[in-house]
Amino acid sequence: MGTEDRAIGVESAALGDRVGRRREDRIVGASAATQRAMEQARNLARNELPVALAGPPGAGKEFLGRAIHAWSARRDRPFDVVSCAAIPEALQAREIFGCSAGVHASLPGAHEGRLAAAAGGSILLADVEGLQPSLRTQLLRAISDGRFRREGDGEEQALTARVFVTKTAVDSSWFGDLPHQEIHLLPLSERTEDILPLAAHFLGTIAAEEGTPAVGFTPDARAWLVSEAWDGNVGELRERVRQAVRLSGQGAISAEALLLGADGAEVPSFKEAKRAFETRYVTGLLRRCKGNISRAARLAKKDRKDFYDVIRRTGVDPQQFRS
Repeated sequence: MGTEDRAIGVESAALGDRVGRRREDRIVGASAATQRAMEQARNLARNELPVALAGPPGAGKEFLGRAIHAWSARRDRPFDVVSCAAIPEALQAREIFGCSAGVHASLPGAHEGRLAAAAGGSILLADVEGLQPSLRTQLLRAISDGRFRREGDGEEQALTARVFVTKTAVDSSWFGDLPHQEIHLLPLSERTEDILPLAAHFLGTIAAEEGTPAVGFTPDARAWLVSEAWDGNVGELRERVRQAVRLSGQGAISAEALLLGADGAEVPSFKEAKRAFETRYVTGLLRRCKGNISRAARLAKKDRKDFYDVIRRTGVDPQQFRS
């Protein structure tokens, strides 16, 4: 499935069918930021320029690249993903450009390379900051000239693959002066309207994989989902839902199951989990309401006095959220 998530955008059955037939390939979400990103992606599918996809880890950059490829005239050709950070520097040129026999003593055979393997299709260089500077220069020259050479080979080959890169920095151009287009993806915390559609999407997909019914989320789980910071973005959300499905069996997903859903984390007591949920929930609501307790209580559908008791129990200071 690749290193990034399989869902970031606008919920639409028709749009999902354009991206892929499988449920996990559908684009889901509801935020204006995601709609803008998907509109950009549809426009980019109509041209052949290189594409830079920028944003935090787990935001869905690889999936967006797949969507652009799937909407383009190249859809029936390969879409190859290369993780630059996962390749030893000494072998990066071999892996991407290929090499003739005998160039590398440890791997003496000839190697086709990923640019040649993706001919006529698209290649996505993930985490491109991990690519050696000399290879960046070499790749930019290949894109500009439309030709490249394998290591140890004097004969040039035509570069017919469209190049995508993913990066975390949004304030610099990896392609330099080379004509290209760029899409910036926001962290999930800045597009909270996407959280519940994404969670429902992951629940349906993962429940099907696990062979259990997708019952849904309890009200406290939905509240927790939208108040959580999601530092790991869509990737973290997906894995929390996956672990919660396994913990919950055939029942609805609770907030406690989601709190326990961090893979490998120490399991807290029920009391600790409940207190952690209350703290996260109160913090999220007060942040959204800018410290206004009355408004937060209305959103929580609780009496103001009762809600204030919860605030005191958690130790959260509403004053810190007031601007």
